[in-house]
Amino acid sequence: LRPLAARMSGRVSRVTSSSFSERTGKRLAMAGNPGDLGITDWLGIKGLGAVVGAILFFLIFTFVLGMGPIGGLAMGALGVVVGYIAPEFWLGRKVKARQKAVLLMIPDTLDLLTISVRAGLGFDAALGRVVEKLKGPLSDEFRRALAEVRVGKARRDALRDIVPRTEVTPLTNFIGAIIQAEQLGVSISKVLQVQSEQLRIERRQRAEEQAAKAPIKMLFPLVGCIFPSLFIVILGPAVILIMMNLNT
Repeated sequence: LRPLAARMSGRVSRVTSSSFSERTGKRLAMAGNPGDLGITDWLGIKGLGAVVGAILFFLIFTFVLGMGPIGGLAMGALGVVVGYIAPEFWLGRKVKARQKAVLLMIPDTLDLLTISVRAGLGFDAALGRVVEKLKGPLSDEFRRALAEVRVGKARRDALRDIVPRTEVTPLTNFIGAIIQAEQLGVSISKVLQVQSEQLRIERRQRAEEQAAKAPIKMLFPLVGCIFPSLFIVILGPAVILIMMNLNT
């Protein structure tokens, strides 16, 4: 499908603005560029989805539901919109899943960084140890930052570029603290220790928040599934006896 999507991307790019392309590129970066998709590939996929959506809606509403050709064409136009927008929902789920994975990796990553720096390693060497020992999207971002540092980019710029690719608030605060410590000459080990303690507190608060939400989330399946079954079991025999007495 990639060659077909590439041919569609040229037509779609003519009707899209530059701001939309920039926003798409940012969202793809936040999703980790799944399948090595670029902006042109993604625009082609959206165009291909619009064509497939139009064909499916036309066939379903014309031949299956019997709306006729005119109704099928109208629903085919709706299928164009649905097929064009549908890939965005998939990309949104990818972005949220990656952000959640980054958020879950931050405490362990920070602990390993703190231990490595206290053991005498430099910050870059400690990042290399994190990349070596841990696997996940955060390690991939640090690996990319280290590669950029090796080719001559300033470390604070390489770290700062991680922020728009993730948009995870604890990670943004951590990177900001590291850059500020480097600029002011503060000991990085102390900054890492403070950030590690703060992240543990935030992780405990998130766990307590999720635990507080659990009873409310359990209320809907209780009301919708369990309570009706209990009512049937408890009140069913009584209803049957009442009906039998009324018939007699």
